[in-house]
Amino acid sequence: MKTAVVSDSTAYIPKEIREKWNIHMIPLNVIFGNEAYQEEVDITAEQFYMQVKEKELPTTSQPPIGQYVELFETLSKDYDAVISIHLSSGISGTFAGAVTASTMVENIKVYPFDTEVSCMPQGLYAIEAAKMAQDGVETEKIMSRLEELKKTARAYFMVDDLSHLQRGGRLSSAQAIIGSLLQVKPLLHFENKVIVPFEKIRTRKKAMKRIADLLGEDAASGEPYQAVIIHANRKEEAVEWQSELESLYPNVEFSLSYFGPVIGTHLGEGAMGLGWMKK
Repeated sequence: MKTAVVSDSTAYIPKEIREKWNIHMIPLNVIFGNEAYQEEVDITAEQFYMQVKEKELPTTSQPPIGQYVELFETLSKDYDAVISIHLSSGISGTFAGAVTASTMVENIKVYPFDTEVSCMPQGLYAIEAAKMAQDGVETEKIMSRLEELKKTARAYFMVDDLSHLQRGGRLSSAQAIIGSLLQVKPLLHFENKVIVPFEKIRTRKKAMKRIADLLGEDAASGEPYQAVIIHANRKEEAVEWQSELESLYPNVEFSLSYFGPVIGTHLGEGAMGLGWMKK
């Protein structure tokens, strides 16, 4: 059984890695006024953060159902099955779109997978699935492996300004107002597929240290982990943080990623995150 792997654009998997492992991408959209851009196709993260400084904050939208159907039908010419890997269903209808589209195609079996996170932690699932697919592993076994990875997956992030999350409906108004008044840098994470505060911390530096300590608690087992640092237009700070973390946790393999246009719209510039799972 030949299996294709699809991920939506919010995984922010670098193009060269998508090409290497033959990961197909379905893009979400970021909309400035009347102009819609497919992220990772029409607009890069760098271009997005430049535009945000000059224009009003954009809105975002998930892919239309027809776009999934078209992709799945194209893949059906060469594949027997497709694993479609998406950001958390609690913050976007993207996963639900894949589920709906899966009922509208013939000649290929679609396995939608809800990562319950987003960004490159989501991408780690897609890369693992694609590697296994290239090795000819059965689709059901790949899905079982993804569920197994989910048991050890963690992701925490902090934002500079809670208003973006509040305006986009990803955080309650009360939480945003309280956080802004106290000037806290709340640690956020996914719980039951939605974004919720994990802890309230007063400074950016302390928030990042707390995230690192949470990684340390898992890494203390000595088992091999993979982790990814994610930044919203703060590459220098992220590189510096990666260097610090690599010296602290030698059994963790680190990589660097970013909050792209769609997720960056909701988190705002300056956000920083860290996600990890067992290898």
